[in-house]
Amino acid sequence: MNLAFIGMAAALGLSAAGSAFGAGFAGMSSVGAWKKCYAAGKPAPFIMIAFTGAPLTQTIYGFLLMNFIRSANPDAGMALGCGIFGGIAIGLSALFQGRIAAASADALGATGKGTANYFIVIGIAETVALFTLVFCLLLLNS
Repeated sequence: MNLAFIGMAAALGLSAAGSAFGAGFAGMSSVGAWKKCYAAGKPAPFIMIAFTGAPLTQTIYGFLLMNFIRSANPDAGMALGCGIFGGIAIGLSALFQGRIAAASADALGATGKGTANYFIVIGIAETVALFTLVFCLLLLNS
């Protein structure tokens, strides 16, 4: 078995797992915030859908990393390392982005304010995944 294939699978699988956990956390919190809004007779902000979906982009980054590993044709150790450690970093970015989005949904539901600030912080967590993707690409092509 070629270790590069394990690296490819890890890149996608670990990234997607982080996205699933992150979207799950954000989704549960959004539903809870909507419930509080409905109970208080306040309008429920639809923008919380964006909070819930924010961690899903890291699955795309994992897919791109998987394809970069395949097309770069690196040695097996490099492919395995980039796949596992890159996948973990991208997945953790998604997980914590979901936690940030969950807190954002709770805060927005309670106050109705701060949407732009929340998206800025969500974007900072996104940047970790983007940096990981780019740095792994550079490492694979060296």
